[in-house]
Amino acid sequence: MKPNVILILADDLGPGMLGCYGQDVVTTPNIDRLAAEGIKFSNFYSAVFCAPARWTLLTGMHDGRRGGWAHSRAGLPIRRDAGEITEAEYQQQMAEVKANAHPIPDHEVFLAQIAQQAGYKTAQFGKLDRGFLTWDERVRRMGWDFHEGYYDHVRCHGFYPPYLWRNGERFELEGNAMPDCGKTSEKGDEPIGYGGRTYSQNVFIEEILKYIREHSDEPFFLYHPTQLPHGPVAIPELHPEVADHPTLTLAEKKYASMVKMLDDHVGLILGELKKQGMDQRTIVLFASDNGHEMYYGPKWTYGRQEFPNGEKANLTDRKWRTSECGDVYDGAGGRAGLKRSGYQGGMQCPMIARWPGHIEPGTETGHLSAQYDFLATLADLVGVTPPSGKDSISYLPTLLGQTQQQTHDYVVVYNRNRIMGSSALITRDGWKLVEIDGDKDHYQLYNIRDDNEERFNLEDRYPEKVVQLKEVLRRELNSERPDLRVDEGIARKGG
Repeated sequence: MKPNVILILADDLGPGMLGCYGQDVVTTPNIDRLAAEGIKFSNFYSAVFCAPARWTLLTGMHDGRRGGWAHSRAGLPIRRDAGEITEAEYQQQMAEVKANAHPIPDHEVFLAQIAQQAGYKTAQFGKLDRGFLTWDERVRRMGWDFHEGYYDHVRCHGFYPPYLWRNGERFELEGNAMPDCGKTSEKGDEPIGYGGRTYSQNVFIEEILKYIREHSDEPFFLYHPTQLPHGPVAIPELHPEVADHPTLTLAEKKYASMVKMLDDHVGLILGELKKQGMDQRTIVLFASDNGHEMYYGPKWTYGRQEFPNGEKANLTDRKWRTSECGDVYDGAGGRAGLKRSGYQGGMQCPMIARWPGHIEPGTETGHLSAQYDFLATLADLVGVTPPSGKDSISYLPTLLGQTQQQTHDYVVVYNRNRIMGSSALITRDGWKLVEIDGDKDHYQLYNIRDDNEERFNLEDRYPEKVVQLKEVLRRELNSERPDLRVDEGIARKGG
């Protein structure tokens, strides 16, 4: 029998925040259980922030491809709800957004459509956008039979929305009245429960458990892009584990409570699967959209990277933030950089999979893989041929302990911000090229097998490797999408 598939995508969660990846301040027993009873990836990559991460997941293409950074204009619903624009102005501007949104070709195939092709029901709960602002028809076009959550990315920065959306129908949330959904300050010093009475994540977990119960007799693919633990920090109550901690600040306690809630919700999902007799026929995957971000304290400059001769590799003093200076949780796990950085701390993410009876418990893999590989993996799981031209490569053989015949020579992560370490290319044999400033031909080179924390820049020692990888990276950035090519007027959908 084909397995049910559940994908939980955390928001801004670095590997270092999980016990199974080394966290020792906050406990995450349920997520750790996924790893103890399944497989943990140690060389898994996503994007440097949310929108390209979701684009690459849903399309099966690396985010250097054209369209990967096409964003729609977020925040319009907040402006309307706050009375800054009229309903007529809102409708006019939404019409402009829809007209100018990145077009979707008729033959484009998205992640959820892979499951639909296999006869699965598909459902999405949480952050419904792939690029800041979306709407019902667009969500359905991407293959979701059922969806519930936010259509607007900026509203996702608050956890107390006055309303959410379910299959195109708006529904109100009791006790929430703030247009910005109760978004707090970056300091996180607002009182516990600030923002309203109905916390969005509690709404989602109740509906997820309900969905599992109501679809226990048919195969489904359930995708939960949660807001947790994206900041600014907000929580209905402090978790008992940290509420009376003697040294943590209020913001640090709130953040820890958000991580604890995420872990608790993973436990509730596992419990419901067991209760419904679905444990053995459901694979649960857990990942994050990008690297760690600090929403609970000052963000420090990272300055420990060095050349082999001991000189600082930090030539411009623009390295992004540190997990060693001021982060009580070390959420990046010692990696250089945080969210939005081209260093490991910005893009190397947790990835765990559990499937009782199929995945060997307590295993770990260094297999080079990326967020965009989930599309081909899902196709393998549900028994359909993925569309041709995708960058996605199935890692199902690795999950099942089999020989991984097909592998990446490299994975690509694009960062157009041009600061904080930009785009990166990571090779199968452990080389990583970081584009610091492509216009000035400034790159750095690391060997992440020996130096995953990127302390030692090897560009001077291996100049020929820099030249080789630079050519590949430049070729991939802003490259066309092979999956959208049309030969002789026929869309290429075959394998």
